[in-house]
Amino acid sequence: MTGDVLSFALLAISSVLIIVNPLGATLLYVSLTTGLDKTVRDGISKESCRSALIVLLFFAVLGTWILQLFGITLEAFRIAGGILLFGIGMEMVYAKTSRTKMTATEKYESRDMEDIALMPIAIPMIAGPGAITTCIVLMNEALSLSITAIAVVLVSIGISIGITYYMMQNSDYIMTKIGQREYRAINRLMGMLLIAIAVQFIINGIWMAFPALKGG
Repeated sequence: MTGDVLSFALLAISSVLIIVNPLGATLLYVSLTTGLDKTVRDGISKESCRSALIVLLFFAVLGTWILQLFGITLEAFRIAGGILLFGIGMEMVYAKTSRTKMTATEKYESRDMEDIALMPIAIPMIAGPGAITTCIVLMNEALSLSITAIAVVLVSIGISIGITYYMMQNSDYIMTKIGQREYRAINRLMGMLLIAIAVQFIINGIWMAFPALKGG
């Protein structure tokens, strides 16, 4: 049981961290807050991370109930979520900004928005469809393991948002060390890992929907 929880912990932390993508969120934050005072920028980073944390925790805790309300099985959601994450991973490998996180229209409109902390930084850049899906799937799996596994999912969300907040607060220094070339290299590596996680989600969903396939 301890080994299962440890493996799940590694999966949960890596999955949430990769899909939240603190570096990508930081780069967007920098591009949208250029020219603003340091105090204003710090306030935006704090508010965006707090909002994203609330959203992810909300869906992690109530995601199972929401699925049941709409009559959606975990197997179907896990397979659909795996397909969504696979698409995001492919876009990361090809060094593209995932349209599930931010469309070109949203980025253009955000230039004239007075409050960009909630949208588009918190939603959908940090707490986008991929992150929400990942949290719901992981929490459903944690419910079948133990209380410790449930805590692991919640901690994973907190760690990911905490890292994002730290990077935003220190974005000026980070931007002096990481250029577009380094970002693309890191993004591609994270994309490959996300694709592997997505495929595992799909495989597990198929096994859950068709137990005979696993037994065969």
